[in-house]
Amino acid sequence: MLPKFQSAYRSHRSTETAVAKVLSDILLALDEGGLGCLVLLDLSAAFDTVDHEVLLQRLHITYGVNGVAHDWFRSYLIGRHQYVRVRAS
Repeated sequence: MLPKFQSAYRSHRSTETAVAKVLSDILLALDEGGLGCLVLLDLSAAFDTVDHEVLLQRLHITYGVNGVAHDWFRSYLIGRHQYVRVRAS
């Protein structure tokens, strides 16, 4: 059920095998005269203090992020709530 190239939660796979696969794909593309690009995002707390609508507008207008990529950011940012529950013992 896991995707073919997923490294997490699989025996004999690690971050090293994931990096090796990505590097191999990029080098293969370059060898064939194509382009290679790697974008890494750590989204764990990156957007906690940013107005999400302003960020989405900036991504679209300033950086040209649109289509599926823009929709992905929107779905990640909009409609999410965070709260802390403290249980008295």
